[in-house]
Amino acid sequence: MVRALIQIVLNGVALLVAAKVVPGIVYTGSLAQLLLAGLVLGLLNLLVKPIVTFFSFPLIVVTLGLFFLVINGVILLLAAYFLPHLLQVHGCLPAVLGGCVIAVFNWVVRALEPKKESR
Repeated sequence: MVRALIQIVLNGVALLVAAKVVPGIVYTGSLAQLLLAGLVLGLLNLLVKPIVTFFSFPLIVVTLGLFFLVINGVILLLAAYFLPHLLQVHGCLPAVLGGCVIAVFNWVVRALEPKKESR
């Protein structure tokens, strides 16, 4: 439960970082609404991304994994669709770049978290 709440907060922070870094992504909500945006992004990553990844597997193989960048952009565009007054993504290139920023942010956070010891 605590892990899920932390992930929601981190998704929101990653979304805010992407909005600050990438021109073409605009976040206009408050910090409390950032939790809602993090929840929506997390749910899309949990429910939609595996289905899209499964059906686009041939493209992922042909592009040697670069199509994951497009998938991340599509997930960000879907989040903007579900949060029209909080998040705007103006175009495909900002969506792909924003997806990259969010992916790198999540990668760095996972690299910095302490490892669990296995016995």
